[in-house]
Amino acid sequence: MDDKMNEIAFQIILFAGNGKSSAMEAIQEAKEGNFEGAEAKLKEAGEELGKAHSFQTKLLQEEAQGNGQGVNVILVHSQDHLMTAMTVRDLAVEIIELYKFK
Repeated sequence: MDDKMNEIAFQIILFAGNGKSSAMEAIQEAKEGNFEGAEAKLKEAGEELGKAHSFQTKLLQEEAQGNGQGVNVILVHSQDHLMTAMTVRDLAVEIIELYKFK
């Protein structure tokens, strides 16, 4: 795997981590009763995850065009980070709803 693929993998890790952190911060805002702040953090999480997803899409397009570079542990790790972060964001939405009706 070349440096370009590693760079993309690290970008996915970066933005997925940012998105996960924002989702967790959204839960804390809701826990404190600040639902506007929670919604702002969820929006931030979505934006960061969108950036990570864009990098993932680039990899998928390269693969579909027959230009795949193979897989290494860093790329697998980046995909794991992204999927976990997306799950945390989805759960944050539900947890915030629970706090709203508490």
